[in-house]
Amino acid sequence: MPSRHVEMAEGLAELKHRLLRLLEEDEEFRYAVAGYLGILEVLKRLDRIEEEQVRMREEFSKRFEAHERELRALREDFNRMQGTIERMQETIERMQGTIEKTQETISGILEEIRSIDKRLTRVERTLEKLTLDIEEEARSVVRHRLKQMGLELELRRLHLPGLEVNLYGASADVCVLGECSVRAGLSALEELKHKLERLKALRPDLLRDKIILLIYTSYATPELKERAEEEGIWVLKATGDIVPLRA
Repeated sequence: MPSRHVEMAEGLAELKHRLLRLLEEDEEFRYAVAGYLGILEVLKRLDRIEEEQVRMREEFSKRFEAHERELRALREDFNRMQGTIERMQETIERMQGTIEKTQETISGILEEIRSIDKRLTRVERTLEKLTLDIEEEARSVVRHRLKQMGLELELRRLHLPGLEVNLYGASADVCVLGECSVRAGLSALEELKHKLERLKALRPDLLRDKIILLIYTSYATPELKERAEEEGIWVLKATGDIVPLRA
C-alpha cells in the first residue's frame, strides 16, 4: 500500500512538472489557460446578472411573461455553459485532447456569452422603458385625480442623495409621496414608508402637515390591499381606485 501512495505522489509531481513546463514553453497552452481563467470572471458577472433578474421578476406582473420565458431560457444557457466549463476543466486536468480543440471550445463559449449579454441588455432596456412609462402614466392620472379633489399639484420624481421618490408634489399644506410599480406587493408599501421616514430625517422642509401616501400600480396583491386599507394608504391604477383615499 505505501508503494501505491509513493507512485501517486510521483505521478502528481510529474503532472505538475509537465504543466509548469508547458506554461513556460508552450505559448498556445498559456493562452488557453489564460482564456479559461478569464471565463471564470465572466461567469461571476453572469451570476450577478441572474440575481438581479430574479428580483425584477418578483416586481413585475403577468404582462412580462414573455420576458420571464426569455430569462428562463438564459438560465438554461447558463447551466449548459457550466457543464461545458466543468467538462473542459476535467479535460485540462487529465491533459486530454489537444490545445487547438480547447481553444476552439473557449472561443465558442465566449461567442455564446456575448450573444447572451446582448439579449440581457435588450431585456434590461425594455424593463427600464416600462418603468419610465408607468411613472409618466402615474403622474398624469394622480394629478388629474387630485385636481378632481380640489388639489392642484405638480408631480415629479424627487432625487436626493441616497433617496429617490417616484412621485412627489407639495402645496402650502399638503404633500404627496408615491411609489410606482407594474406589480405591487407589501414590499412596495414598506419601501414607501421607509422613504417617508428618510425624508423626515433628511429634508423635513419638503413635508407638510397633511401627507398623502399612495401606490400606483397595474396589479396590487391581496396582502397589499389589506395593509393599505388598515394604514390609510391610497392605492390606485389608471381605471380607478384599488384602495380609496381616506377623506
